[in-house]
Amino acid sequence: MILGRGLVWLVVLLSTSWATAALYFDWPVASWRLPAALMYALVVLLVLAISRLHWRGLLTAMVAFVSVLAWWLSLRPSNDRAWQPDVAQTAWAKIDGNQVTIHNFRNCDYRTETDYRSHWETKTVDVSQLRGVDIFITYWGSPWIAHPIVSFDFGDEGYVAMSIETRKEVGEDYSAIRGFFRYYELVYTIGDERDMVRLRTNYRKGEEVYLYHTRATPEQARSIFLDYLARANRIVTTRNGTTPLLTIAPPTSLPMWPKVEVEGQYAGTGASC
Repeated sequence: MILGRGLVWLVVLLSTSWATAALYFDWPVASWRLPAALMYALVVLLVLAISRLHWRGLLTAMVAFVSVLAWWLSLRPSNDRAWQPDVAQTAWAKIDGNQVTIHNFRNCDYRTETDYRSHWETKTVDVSQLRGVDIFITYWGSPWIAHPIVSFDFGDEGYVAMSIETRKEVGEDYSAIRGFFRYYELVYTIGDERDMVRLRTNYRKGEEVYLYHTRATPEQARSIFLDYLARANRIVTTRNGTTPLLTIAPPTSLPMWPKVEVEGQYAGTGASC
């Protein structure tokens, strides 16, 4: 009996805490986020206190949580915001046989992490020239949080790097906690390896980058490359702009990602690229 009541209380405590945080991070009117969160928490606690932990009070708390959850799940991303310059454009590709033309291919010139000039180019590659895949893994602080960048080697045509990133608005900073509350839109960034990797090795502070040379065959590399492009194109054509990553299913017309072996190499902080 005591154990059961304890589990019920734990569920109510966790659900109330989550709903309070969701209101604080995601309420549409920024100036009302803190008041909305505090009001929700105070009302739920007041109901529980008045009911003296009666089942009706617990039920009311759970109904309040479900209401916030339903609202939170209804939030939709948008393409119409004041984006930071490095994510102002969304990449998309046109495929014509072996020729792939990538539009909004990013190639920024950096002086510092925040002082840069954005260049958006059009790049054409021949998938028959694709030789292999490299994976860069970036760590910044916690070993439990990392960011991958996949880079495709086209030989003389150069490298095409792809990164799924938060699409921050002007004035926004990245927060891992906010990332759990659908605070950011996502964007598929496709660009020059010297842009996306060197930003993290040469200009950002406190980041460590590891390079993994995979043993993927050219056929496997092409499958992964086309899969990425299909997902990027799907985001661009989505009605409301970018789509949360977890809702994107692998294209049914393409094979699933093959399993590939990797060999690790430390790229380090401040390394040239």
